[in-house]
Amino acid sequence: MTNIDELVEMSKQHLWLPFTQMKDYDENPLIIKSGEGIMLKDIQGNTYYDGFSSVWLNVHGHRKEELDRAIREQLNQIAHSTLLGMTNLPATELARKLVEITPPSLTRVFYSDSGAEAVEIALKMAFQYWKNKGINGKTKFVTMKDGYHGDTIGAVSVGAVDIFHRIYQSLTFDSFHIPFPYVYRHSSGDPDACKDESLLELENLFYHHHQEIAGITVESMMQGAGGMRLMPSGYLAGVKALCEKYNVLLILDEVATGFGRTGEMFACNHENVDPDIMTVGKGITGGYLPIAATISTEEIYSAFYDDYTKLKTLFHGHSYTGNQLGCAVALANIDLFDKQKTIDHVKENTTFIQNKLTTLYKLKHVGDIRQLGFMTGIEIVQDKTTKKPFPWDQRVGYAISLKMRELGMLTRPVGDTIVFMPPLASTKQELHEMIEIMTESIDIVTNRINVGLASTKK
Repeated sequence: MTNIDELVEMSKQHLWLPFTQMKDYDENPLIIKSGEGIMLKDIQGNTYYDGFSSVWLNVHGHRKEELDRAIREQLNQIAHSTLLGMTNLPATELARKLVEITPPSLTRVFYSDSGAEAVEIALKMAFQYWKNKGINGKTKFVTMKDGYHGDTIGAVSVGAVDIFHRIYQSLTFDSFHIPFPYVYRHSSGDPDACKDESLLELENLFYHHHQEIAGITVESMMQGAGGMRLMPSGYLAGVKALCEKYNVLLILDEVATGFGRTGEMFACNHENVDPDIMTVGKGITGGYLPIAATISTEEIYSAFYDDYTKLKTLFHGHSYTGNQLGCAVALANIDLFDKQKTIDHVKENTTFIQNKLTTLYKLKHVGDIRQLGFMTGIEIVQDKTTKKPFPWDQRVGYAISLKMRELGMLTRPVGDTIVFMPPLASTKQELHEMIEIMTESIDIVTNRINVGLASTKK
């Protein structure tokens, strides 16, 4: 059997990890061996709280018996068959279930393998919808500053996280960019003023360019990779109203925010917003297997329904579209939401998290805490009064995440915003212990770095 040192060296020699500067990995390698509940264990036997749900995926914990069983039972039938020109049992049953639990406007399910692919499909649907309707001018998309929808080229084209996307700019198609209503960094600091100003700018864009615009991509209620930024109340509903007014398709990205993460099954439910197209992934299988879906209205689906010779078909597909193992575990996952009253559990513990997190404001360098359900971002700043950030090259968020790992909890920051997105099954005691680790880590690292910066100036 390969020993620990050999495994670590093997990982350094052969792997290229996503969103990872491999020089960082070589300095701080980590190989996970197993998981149980909300805990992960590495090859050296160290255990960690899964404080970010294995990058925002996990719902009911690791090795959940009902989910494990669903996969085993499906394996006794078949692992995979194509969805091109035919369907299968779990994909069919899951489609009906998704239509039942998503907003009323949505009736048609198109499967894929990841959130980025689901967004690519949504863009193609929106673009071709207008073409199929005989309206040729509506070919562009609108996205929000610091919006993130995945890493394929189409998804990057409607993304606006500069550090991720600028190097690929020449490969992308042009989109309109509008500001996100970032209350903490708004000059007024007032949610209503920030909301109204952002909606006014969006309406101005729609007023002048709606004849060119096929759709707008929006992360429901909270931006994820752009900095865990929470929309002010009423903003998403305002975007929906403007889309209806100017005949623009609303594409809601619920890949990160869906399946209970924000305290509603889908984040758009907080403001009763019905999209034209919605993308889902991550939590759809409880964090077990790569299934995603793009769900559309019947109106959009109907624009593609015609004789083959009319060439209105959506020419898009993936090898593992509608994979039986993934769909089977997704059905079991959704069933657990009902049996375990997962949404009620999240709502109850949302208040507990909120009360615990307020204690972090006593720390000298915690500037803002943004929370919606089990989705939280803690923005670290050098100066709370001026909101001045730490120097970028200090990598404060990364340093805090390494300290948290040392103390027994894993997460991945977004710049200097600490991400706290534990599995929805987390208990109050587990949440308390995770927040204690975060608090200690933030305090130790920020004070150490601030002292170092002060001594450098002398």
